[in-house]
Amino acid sequence: MTSLPQEVYHRSFGTGARAVLAVHCSLAHSGAWRGLVAALGEDQVRFEAFDMLSHGKSPDWDGQGLLQQRNAEAGLLLLEALVARAGGPVDLVGHSFGATVALAMAEMRPELVRSLVMIEPVLFAAAQVQYPEALVQMRADHQAVRAPYEAGDVEHATRLFNRAWGTGYPKWPDLPERARAAMVRSFPAVMDCDSQVYDDAVGLLAPGALEALPMPVLVMQGGATQPIMSAVTEALSARMPEAQVAVIEGAGHMVPVTHPEAVAEVIGNFWPEG
Repeated sequence: MTSLPQEVYHRSFGTGARAVLAVHCSLAHSGAWRGLVAALGEDQVRFEAFDMLSHGKSPDWDGQGLLQQRNAEAGLLLLEALVARAGGPVDLVGHSFGATVALAMAEMRPELVRSLVMIEPVLFAAAQVQYPEALVQMRADHQAVRAPYEAGDVEHATRLFNRAWGTGYPKWPDLPERARAAMVRSFPAVMDCDSQVYDDAVGLLAPGALEALPMPVLVMQGGATQPIMSAVTEALSARMPEAQVAVIEGAGHMVPVTHPEAVAEVIGNFWPEG
């Protein structure tokens, strides 16, 4: 018996006519989109953003199914409501693990999605065919995080993960205790997603799945991000010949937070009219 979607906390940013559903990265929350909304123009867009399960103000994941899919199912309830209010398909934007959730949503209900923007999608499994050595290296690097986690030191593992994928500032000891606690709370759920990002357990890369997406797709990455991301971007775009690719020079993995103006310019030029 399939569990019903869990309800998630959501909020909106902006007052514009362009309706967008946004999915944040791991260890963050929906507030991460504030800077991008401001750069896009609060009078131009209205972002509906939700906290993924075990993040922000959303409840903890109930442990059922695969978290990538469970977040997608929760997001689809919001997407359906947003489309109903907008009177037609809306734009979908996701960052990091949130980008993989957005992809799952687009594959599940493509008729609801006007366009798909995946920023730094951590679907490492995409590199397997063309860049297997990059995937092997990423798995090895991840063991440095996984080892202390499996030994029970969740905070240390969270700190290492944040160092590898976060903005780099403030440093972990300088973060507010509340922020550190929120990330430690989310981290076990993040670790439960290894099968989805490394092995594509949900099947987002199944034969024909990417090729069948009917909406315009943009894949964006930072120019100074983790090496695996270039392999992922190339692998994904190779299967979506019409997809656009953008690289924000000098930016790392947290590019929508650190370089919102540059990201906004690319997205604004990409979005279809209407």
